[in-house]
Amino acid sequence: MWLRLAALAAFAIVPCVHAQVRSPAVSPETLTLDDAIARVARVHPDLRLFGARTDALLAERDAAILRPPLSAGMQVENMLGTGDARGFSGAELTLTLAGVLERGGKLDARRTLAQARIDALAVQREAQRLDLLADVARRYLAVTAAHAQRGVAEHDIAQRRRTVAAARQRLQVGASPESVLLTAQAALARAEMAAARAKQQQDAARQHLAALWGERDPGFAVAPGDPLALPAIEGTQALAALLQGTPELAQFAEERRLREARLRLARSRGTADLDWQVGVRRLQESGDTALVGSVSLPLGSARRSGPEARAAEADLAALDIERESRDIALYSTLTDAHGRYRVSQLEVQRMRDDVLPRLVRAEQAAERAYRAGAISYLEWAQLQSETTSTRRQQLEAALEAHRALIELQRLTGQALVAGTATAEQGSTP
Repeated sequence: MWLRLAALAAFAIVPCVHAQVRSPAVSPETLTLDDAIARVARVHPDLRLFGARTDALLAERDAAILRPPLSAGMQVENMLGTGDARGFSGAELTLTLAGVLERGGKLDARRTLAQARIDALAVQREAQRLDLLADVARRYLAVTAAHAQRGVAEHDIAQRRRTVAAARQRLQVGASPESVLLTAQAALARAEMAAARAKQQQDAARQHLAALWGERDPGFAVAPGDPLALPAIEGTQALAALLQGTPELAQFAEERRLREARLRLARSRGTADLDWQVGVRRLQESGDTALVGSVSLPLGSARRSGPEARAAEADLAALDIERESRDIALYSTLTDAHGRYRVSQLEVQRMRDDVLPRLVRAEQAAERAYRAGAISYLEWAQLQSETTSTRRQQLEAALEAHRALIELQRLTGQALVAGTATAEQGSTP
């Protein structure tokens, strides 16, 4: 079940950030989030490394299922002595074949342990893949955020240019001093500097994104998106129920099988193996041959294997506590991310519905009043700064919501979009 959810999540992280990426208007040079995910999943070494690890574990499994080897030997007695045993005249030659008869199910225990390690590696790969895809989404969001910040700066530039034009007009008619025009020009320069900084941040974020698949000189453009569009998500309890199917907790099921296999192997060592040997001996005096054989059984195997078995039992018993601790940590992270998302979503919505419309109307009224000489430049400039600051605050709240959404999707392995009705919530007034 979790494998299917993880595969689904691989192409569903931050759906609203690239909601428009499947439009036919997107050029071939434009990189979508799906494109970035596909590149990383194909070439990232953290994922390719699991192939080599799997090969190593398969080789170890092949070695573990081998039975103890047979040993061929030769034994010579009664030679190089004194008297009748002088030289090789009285030597007796014995040819032997020896082996070990494993008891207690050691072969099956080794096979189960080796297979459990292989199965556990598959779960670890899926957990690593989700973490990596979440990182892709965060870096992709950083590029989109820089683009949106540049848009806010360009909107501020347009405001400041109107202020400069109005201040120049009032200076020409002698209605205001030159200092007002210079102040307005300085504010315009700061707005242009903010736009340039956002462009540099976008280039840096794009380079950071391309580094995930080893591209040193990225020539792509990121697909446009609206960071202010925030989807509706389920409540905390509904999301908490999804945690049980995530790879992070699924690893504990595989780890249980692994530790149970280790315990079984440790217990099997308490049953002593039987060493056997058969052979053929040539009797020198009569020239006849005879069969020889021996069997040996080590003593004290159960006592010697006891500490290892107790350690394996303790590890198995501790697993439930480890899972409980991890479950609490995951739930705490989920509730924190869910709370941050809801708070940021509310902040974006209230700014869109209540704050920004009033500030925009106030700024427009202040422009008319300034041109008519009813208010000073400082009053108009203050409203412009307040409007721009509010837009930036709204954008930062939206970005915080998307970061929380990425974390929620990483934890649950699902897209978490409850509906599409909220896609229109991000429109800027």
